[in-house]
Amino acid sequence: MITPAFELTQDPDFLQIKIRVPYARASEFDVYFEGEDFKFYAKPYFLRQLTLPGRIVEDGRERASYNTDEGTFTIQLPKEVPGQYFEGLDLLTSLLAPKKSRSAKPLVEEMAASAELSEENEEEFEWELEQIPYEESTLPLQHPYGFGNLRSGVFQRLQDELSDVIDIKDPDQTPAEERRKKRLAAEAAKFDPDHYLADFFEDEAIKHLLKYKPWWIDAHKKMTALQGESHQEHSPTLVVFSEEEREQLRKFTNKSYLLDKRSRHHVYLGLIDILLAYCYEICVSEGDKNVESSWNIRKLSATLCWLEVSFSSVHDVLVCFGRRVLCYPLYRHFELVTRAFSDTVMILQLGKAAVLKCLLDIHKIFMESDPAYILNDLFITDYCIWIQKVKSKKLAALCESLQKTTLSKSHMGLELEELEAAAVLVQEEEKALKAAGTVSKQQLLCSESETSDSEESSSTSSSETEGSDSDEQESSTSEDGEINSFPGTLQEERTAPLIDCNGLRQGKNTWAMEVADGKSKVSLQSATPSGKLVEELEMQIHSALRLSEQPEGLATAGCISQEQEENPVPRPDRFSEDAAGKGNFLEVSPKPNSLLFLCSTNKDED
Repeated sequence: MITPAFELTQDPDFLQIKIRVPYARASEFDVYFEGEDFKFYAKPYFLRQLTLPGRIVEDGRERASYNTDEGTFTIQLPKEVPGQYFEGLDLLTSLLAPKKSRSAKPLVEEMAASAELSEENEEEFEWELEQIPYEESTLPLQHPYGFGNLRSGVFQRLQDELSDVIDIKDPDQTPAEERRKKRLAAEAAKFDPDHYLADFFEDEAIKHLLKYKPWWIDAHKKMTALQGESHQEHSPTLVVFSEEEREQLRKFTNKSYLLDKRSRHHVYLGLIDILLAYCYEICVSEGDKNVESSWNIRKLSATLCWLEVSFSSVHDVLVCFGRRVLCYPLYRHFELVTRAFSDTVMILQLGKAAVLKCLLDIHKIFMESDPAYILNDLFITDYCIWIQKVKSKKLAALCESLQKTTLSKSHMGLELEELEAAAVLVQEEEKALKAAGTVSKQQLLCSESETSDSEESSSTSSSETEGSDSDEQESSTSEDGEINSFPGTLQEERTAPLIDCNGLRQGKNTWAMEVADGKSKVSLQSATPSGKLVEELEMQIHSALRLSEQPEGLATAGCISQEQEENPVPRPDRFSEDAAGKGNFLEVSPKPNSLLFLCSTNKDED
């Protein structure tokens, strides 16, 4: 027999059951319903028994139809109490469990952890776990783990997959308190201040991720909008399961879990821990799950990665999750911790259906990741079955406790606030030094600019004077015959050219000084008549003679025009030819401190 796919919907007066039975004979089917029980048979499909969340009656209003194109039966059954709202119609696994089994093999599997009363008989639930001192045991017992601490010895058979799934080594022989100590030590060693500060200051990517809105945000807004309406029991379904998710629910084997008080605390707190890790993954991947999704969820959940069962309160869970976010994943920012916190609160406020939808998504992610599927067997499958039977008031109390819990950076135990304050101080100092360096650089550039402007103006005036007086071009040449390209300014500790820009022969032990106070340079060719030029040359000769007694090795570079510096023209000894083709004869005296100047003038001037 094949269990068919089915789904249940309702309106104020009727319950609709839609059953998909392709290739079945529409003329051969049986339907049985009474009170809270419903059965359906159409060969080869057999829906053995559904336990409905409310009572139905047979009063002549019931109807059934068959769609041949879709191969579906739609059965409409009247409610015993018109207007009653049936809760949990989308939790298909819990509906498949009958209250009383008539088969040889019970359909309900009881998994008892102790002889204490089940949670259905409890009136109140304290979320602060009672602290019990750890006692050393001499017996070589295997320490339990998994959902409700109902597993042990699993990793003895899976040593090859151990390191790829969890961080704790030999969990069967490691007590819960020792696991906790090792986890805290591993987190402290893994924390990287540089990585944290980089994400803290360069948070553009973080801000982009925080803008993403998963499906539960819109659902929560709709729920908030409907809270003020008078008929809340007839509000539309806020959480919708896909066909793939419904198929997952039908494949689960229904179980009942009888847990003691301590185990129930671990189950509830572990649920928060797993949901926090899942919300972080959905935020950073923006809903587009990838190959890293499985790693993110199990790495950030100490319940999955370290088989943590020693959480004492909701605050303890939040601190553990926050530390792991700041130590392991790619994005390590405290705002991602608070975002996952608020998302988990929304999911719990939406109820069991929203929690179940998230758990089914985690189950699918782990199933597609090898060997993370082991965590489905240890935790997620049992959580998917258990959450369908949890009382709504218990989940609401858990949500309220989570909502009242506060979390700050100081709770992390990683000195985050001190790191941030120190980094801000360093950043301010760097800005101050950079600003000071920018001012100095600007001042230097201004000084260089002023010097360059003055030199250009002097060179330009000198060049203009040359062009207006004469077409003669002479280059300053050293004793080696090389062209000297230094401008005609006073320069110390350099070998001066033997012939300056005015055709004057200088010795090695002489200075060529600038006229007046050193600010105005000697022009290459004077614009005055030849008589004034001779007087000006005599003044320079007297200056050169006065400085001839200076120490040896001191000289100045000859003055050449800017045009000569850019385009030097070599000439033979004792003779150069101007643009008009007329010669200027220079005769060097054998005396080092004497000067002889011969100049031929144009015939036109004569």
